[in-house]
Amino acid sequence: MRKNMLLILKALAIVLTTGLSFSFAVLNNNWNLDPNYVIKFKGSNATGTFSGLTGSIQFDPNTLETALMDVVVDAATIKTGNSAKDKHAKGENWFDVSKYPHITFKSTAFSKTSEGYLVNGKLRIRNETKAISIPFKFIEENEKGRFTGTFKIKRKDFGIYGPLAGMVVGNDFTIDLNIPVGR
Repeated sequence: MRKNMLLILKALAIVLTTGLSFSFAVLNNNWNLDPNYVIKFKGSNATGTFSGLTGSIQFDPNTLETALMDVVVDAATIKTGNSAKDKHAKGENWFDVSKYPHITFKSTAFSKTSEGYLVNGKLRIRNETKAISIPFKFIEENEKGRFTGTFKIKRKDFGIYGPLAGMVVGNDFTIDLNIPVGR
């Protein structure tokens, strides 16, 4: 009976230790968004930035299977350098921020590449969700890190047609990310 009790206590200690170690590892992979991030976009005749980024990032290059990005951008934070363009971009012909206030991205998988990493996920703009891949680099130093990446989207894939001026800004947009993070 005493031997069985010792075995049960040892098993319980192993389970608790393993659970605590796993919990610490997951918590240690959490990154907080630094407010000095940059999200830039560029089309043929339209450039600008977005701010209002919030969400969760869990990333450790050694455990990509547990990595996660679940982020939201406030669509109303678009800045083009021209207040009239900003107003149009927020309107119903473009982002329609009163109806669709958020741009979201949620990862589905991460992988290592020869130049860095790749995150696959679902990007939602307006009422359209598309699977995309974002190649990125991650640099970590002490308790800080930085995610950088560039990817392209087609605005029409997300139901952003605009009026006649839509032809002027182009369909293809390049998105540049420079996201500093800390623990």
